[in-house]
Amino acid sequence: MDTTLFPFATYWWFYGGFTLFVLGLLTIDLGVFNRKAHVISLREATAWSVFWVSLALAFNYALYEYARWKFSNDPLLLALPGFDSAVEAKRIALEFLTGFVVEKSLAIDNLFIFIVVFSYFAVPARLQHRVLFFGIIGALIFRSLFIALGSVLMQYHWVIVLFGVFLILTGLKLLLAPEKAPDLERNPFVRLVKKVMPIKTNFQGDTFFLRENGVLFGTPLLLALMIIEFTDIVFAVDSIPAIYAITKEPLIVFTSNVFAILGMRSLYFLLAGVIHLFRFLKYGLGLVLIFVGLKMAWLNELFGGKFPITWSLGIIALILAGSVVLSILIPAPSEKAQKIS
Repeated sequence: MDTTLFPFATYWWFYGGFTLFVLGLLTIDLGVFNRKAHVISLREATAWSVFWVSLALAFNYALYEYARWKFSNDPLLLALPGFDSAVEAKRIALEFLTGFVVEKSLAIDNLFIFIVVFSYFAVPARLQHRVLFFGIIGALIFRSLFIALGSVLMQYHWVIVLFGVFLILTGLKLLLAPEKAPDLERNPFVRLVKKVMPIKTNFQGDTFFLRENGVLFGTPLLLALMIIEFTDIVFAVDSIPAIYAITKEPLIVFTSNVFAILGMRSLYFLLAGVIHLFRFLKYGLGLVLIFVGLKMAWLNELFGGKFPITWSLGIIALILAGSVVLSILIPAPSEKAQKIS
């Protein structure tokens, strides 16, 4: 069905409450657990990763229970032809889960950029969490704007097809384009920041700005943060249409994006040392983008307006699992040589 089950005009209170909840979590994160800059250990990163994923799954279950209760007691929805409250509640829960898996998977591509940025600017390990924390706040703001814009644009069929084709081309680019490290010196944000204000060459504690003799300076931490923000904007151009291929509900798009972004920091510290081993993951992400692009531009219409969400979740999970398994079974040639030696 094409009807939005969670219209903003009715559920504005939920958006507000959810936003305050997230801000509360971030405040506790920075003000309590990470009040002092320190190196994030593997154990700490694992614990936080489990926490964020568990929180997302708990929210998914709560959303399912609420939807089942709400839909079965809404006479307007029950009056819609063919509306089944139990089926729709299950669909909503599966769409959130699928959207979360897609956004979490696409976020892994960001981790490669984080590694390059921190290495290029030689950001100390104890300061990396601080950069990612403020980077995530910026990501939440920009994603919210893109989601709001997307909810308006997705009302037009030609926009849906256009985004679908764009995702297919992006997926093909991931599959076919050769890997190369980004040229950070030519990054437009780096150039812009250097033109706007002078930049210190050395770190000044954990600050992004420094004032000396009345002149405001930026620090290398500021440049690292700006590149991470710029990168997320670029990735959002792919990820927001990708999740709108899964669901037409802005509430699901918003919440699944937020939960995926909140866990990015812990995921980075968990996988930073081994992410290079998953050599086929890039191809898996490319295939996922091609699939959701086809779903948006063609498959939904082919299946009467909605490609089965259970099939979507299964196909995406199979692609991602397959790329990870292949990476383990077929290591890079240099890794094989190391094992032999």
